[in-house]
Amino acid sequence: MLAWVVDRPGPISTGPLVAVERREPHPARGEVRVAVSVCGVCRTDLHLAEGDLPPRRSGVVPGHEVVGVVDEVGEDVSRFRLGDRIGIAWLRSTCGSCRFCRRGDENLCTSPGFTGWDADGGYAPWAVVDERFAHRIPDGFDDATAAPLLCAGIIGYRALRRADPPPGGRLGIYGFGASAHLAAQVALAEGQTVHVMTRAPSARRLALELGAASAGGASDPPPEPLDAAILFAPAGELVPTALEALDRGGTLAIAGIHLSDVPTLVYQRHLFQERQLRSVTANTRADGREFLDLAERIDIRVATTHYPMEQADRALADLAGDRVEGAAVLHVDRMP
Repeated sequence: MLAWVVDRPGPISTGPLVAVERREPHPARGEVRVAVSVCGVCRTDLHLAEGDLPPRRSGVVPGHEVVGVVDEVGEDVSRFRLGDRIGIAWLRSTCGSCRFCRRGDENLCTSPGFTGWDADGGYAPWAVVDERFAHRIPDGFDDATAAPLLCAGIIGYRALRRADPPPGGRLGIYGFGASAHLAAQVALAEGQTVHVMTRAPSARRLALELGAASAGGASDPPPEPLDAAILFAPAGELVPTALEALDRGGTLAIAGIHLSDVPTLVYQRHLFQERQLRSVTANTRADGREFLDLAERIDIRVATTHYPMEQADRALADLAGDRVEGAAVLHVDRMP
């Protein structure tokens, strides 16, 4: 089969993503193979391709928002059958025995595995996964709509919970791409007032269409103090800006796996009066189940930009250049 792999990480303009011939994978004990229909394009894929995330193995196939149909099962598989439609997400394994796993915080596992980083992902016609870490796809979503939910949606949901806005609170969102536009809808459904700060005019328009109370530039002050904020843009220089926008007792959650350097913080201006700064690390399987159920109940809208699989490199370049509205989705359609 033909698959895209990260060859030599570097700026996207240097072509770090290349198409190569690979053998079809087959499931081991407890695994299922998925005939991939679509794969979402996540900013984490871009960080991997450009080297912001150091590769954990040479020539890995990226992609961790994978939707398709089970077409082969390994021994001792019990959750899924041939023909089931399932999704493969970022978190693909945990040790199950460390102190974090034992207390239910498997996102902090000391020996985790991740799709498209430790093991091959969905920029290919087939992918395998341990059935315990696969997700059932709600019937209310078609494949292309479901794919971004598997990382952009789940991580946005966890970031919203980490930001912990009070009931009827004022939430600020910095950056408005795939994850942010989904988290915003959850917040709005839960009665939050949402203010968006982002540099792309098209993203500001989308935010207003979805119901945001305001949409301004990335470093603009919101029209009112914030009870909570989420930083989705991988821009450390926005951390002081977002902290200054918080009201007393407010929390800023940083949603990304990679962030540029944060400037010096001034305690009195940025953190005093019990403002909090929190990071977000991966997700638990429970996060995934909760979010997918909620997304179906609120009929979440997923804005997507579509690419054929043979244009995966272009999709990443467009993502790097802020030319993607919502989430980019690759249609696999079996590369010839």
